[in-house]
Amino acid sequence: MKKELEHFYIGDSYGGQQEWYPRFSDFGMHVGGCAAITACDCSIYFTKYFGRHLYPFDAENISQAEYLEFGRIMEPYLYPRWSGVDKLEIYVDGYSRFLRDHDEKSLTLSPWSGENNFEDTREVVRRQIDAGYPIPCLMLHHQDPSLEKYVWHWFILNGYNERVGNFFVRAVSYGVGRWMDFRTLWDTGYQRKGGLILFGGETLHEN
Repeated sequence: MKKELEHFYIGDSYGGQQEWYPRFSDFGMHVGGCAAITACDCSIYFTKYFGRHLYPFDAENISQAEYLEFGRIMEPYLYPRWSGVDKLEIYVDGYSRFLRDHDEKSLTLSPWSGENNFEDTREVVRRQIDAGYPIPCLMLHHQDPSLEKYVWHWFILNGYNERVGNFFVRAVSYGVGRWMDFRTLWDTGYQRKGGLILFGGETLHEN
């Protein structure tokens, strides 16, 4: 079974990218803005497909310049600290404040720790995506060198694919959607874990 959520392109980029921010004038976002980028992408998703009002520009014609400005609006809520947004609770607090400030009362956030086992987490991922919710995901460390670009990084999960007993997820970051084996992704091999942000609240209805 395969389920993929809608997303959006900005030019050839699948979603936004923190690398678009100039290193000198927007150093924090360039180096550590991945949490804010996932929040921006989720906000555009909820605006574009479910009629929320979380993006101040035209969600049907997203330009890179306007996306960059939106990221600067999001930055104070998920400020890229020296250690990064390295705890799920920081993300929940920051993005929840953004939602409140933009009069969005139907969406809620809750943390799902990386210490939860794979089987339970697989079911949570399936339920979230089936319900239409993208999933911000935090990876801290990982022993697999092929996942180096996703270490100490926030990205979005917006699809899953079950085949022959395996469970794959689509990870959105760096302007691409990459399919990954979820068991490998989840079992980092390190004691300190990241985890997932789960959306809830009112049932989503497409426009």
